[in-house]
Amino acid sequence: MTSTRPPEKSPLARSAKSSPVRQQVKKPASAGLHIALVTETWRPEINGVAMTLGRLTDGLRQMGHRFTLVRPRQHAQDLAAKEANLREILVAGCPIPGYRGLRFGLPAKARLLSAWLEDRPDVIQVATEGPLGASAMAAAQQLDIPIVSEFHTNFHAYSRHYGFAWIEGLVAMHLRRLHNKSAVTLAPTFAVANELTNAGYKTVRVVSRGVDTSLFNPQRRSAALREAWGVKADELVVAYVGRLAAEKNLPLVVQAFNSIRQAIPTARLLFVGDGPLRSKLERSDPSFIFVGMRRDEDLATHYASADLFLFTSLTETFGNVTLEALASGLAVLSYDCAAASELIRDGDNGRTVPANQPQAFISAATELARNPIQIQTLRERAHQSVRHLDWAEISGDLSDVFYHTIKSHQRQQNAELIFRFAPD
Repeated sequence: MTSTRPPEKSPLARSAKSSPVRQQVKKPASAGLHIALVTETWRPEINGVAMTLGRLTDGLRQMGHRFTLVRPRQHAQDLAAKEANLREILVAGCPIPGYRGLRFGLPAKARLLSAWLEDRPDVIQVATEGPLGASAMAAAQQLDIPIVSEFHTNFHAYSRHYGFAWIEGLVAMHLRRLHNKSAVTLAPTFAVANELTNAGYKTVRVVSRGVDTSLFNPQRRSAALREAWGVKADELVVAYVGRLAAEKNLPLVVQAFNSIRQAIPTARLLFVGDGPLRSKLERSDPSFIFVGMRRDEDLATHYASADLFLFTSLTETFGNVTLEALASGLAVLSYDCAAASELIRDGDNGRTVPANQPQAFISAATELARNPIQIQTLRERAHQSVRHLDWAEISGDLSDVFYHTIKSHQRQQNAELIFRFAPD
């Protein structure tokens, strides 16, 4: 699940440009690296990318690696953090349309060149593909520093949900060109890695996602919380956790629940999260439970206090909520894509149905809700099935990718020098 060697069509390589600023990075395997992480989103923002980057960075810092974090300033009072092995560079940004509270970073090539000349990173990690990430790649190429990019979000697929379907092809082309400037693109699953490779991405590796099973686990189930929802101990709570937005395919969640409710009138639907569709959903049915954004132990308690988890999104590259729901001991029903395709064994630790088959999803949800014994069996097996996905192991995989990328870059530099000075 966490291998970093998926099938690929081309070797690990990057067409490095000649540069007057060229430096060999030779560090023993035990030495910590200086990693420059460039991202549009960072904690305390609540989204899968920010959570994943925070967890991985924490793990790598514990291993002795040092980070320079480059991100947009999110508000006027936002100050650079001062933490062990972490230095922040805050840049200007603009609001992201449709994503209240988030900003994309504006280009900052000159500032990054200055900062990285003063304190040169061993590798640049570009986590998001906005103007800031593109300018970071340009600065890294000028300084001849190897780049690792990450594919977290299907922005080209999102465009069709926000009235911009006509630019989907242009967005896909932009993403491919940008990622191919890096030495390697990281994908969260083998399915995504294969899709990217088939779409023309030159070099792709898989680094999966982890979960804190001490945080997300069935023991956090709370009778008091269920009572606050107005739910009895033996009544079914169907949950959705995530952004309440168009790309999440939420009408299907509602349709599946309505089918469940016809069979089980006492069932309740719980929405954990926020977003532009919340008001519309609240107006659609006053019996729905909305609790907004939740964090940490509070979020874990909300997961564990539900029974059945429905995940209908078709735009995910991974879907951290699927992994968190399994760890929390829920009976999970998802389309057979993204994380679910690699984490769920249908009928064993969860249920999956083929992608883009809404009627099959509705039927599976209703059948599962009618079978409390199956729900209990899936819940008992779900947590155990993901206990091996520890964040420390995933951070180790990412560290291996960084070292491999740096060594490959050094070999390429040496080959260029030999070729340049070889006699005719």
